[in-house]
Amino acid sequence: MARKIKKGDTVLVIAGRDKGKKGKVLSVLPKKERVVVEGVNIVKKHVRPTQKNPKGGIITQEAGIHISNVKLICPSCGQAVRVGFKVKDDGAKVRYCKKCESEFV
Repeated sequence: MARKIKKGDTVLVIAGRDKGKKGKVLSVLPKKERVVVEGVNIVKKHVRPTQKNPKGGIITQEAGIHISNVKLICPSCGQAVRVGFKVKDDGAKVRYCKKCESEFV
């Protein structure tokens, strides 16, 4: 299954409480259809004391949001766009911007 959004892409949140925020994709969870975006959907998590974290306490971290609530930002035209796929002459499958027709690297 080809993924339209990959780790390292810059995305725009189009729905939810963080609507309008931009951020970099930290991880993609394809089975759960979720993405973790830097600075978006910040939650507080209670952690128990461990050897790594002897005090324990409450930490803040990014949680996943549904992949349908983000739109990829095209590096060449700078807009939030839909993504399509092309098959090149050499057989490689590449993602491309549906607005400016440029390929993603």
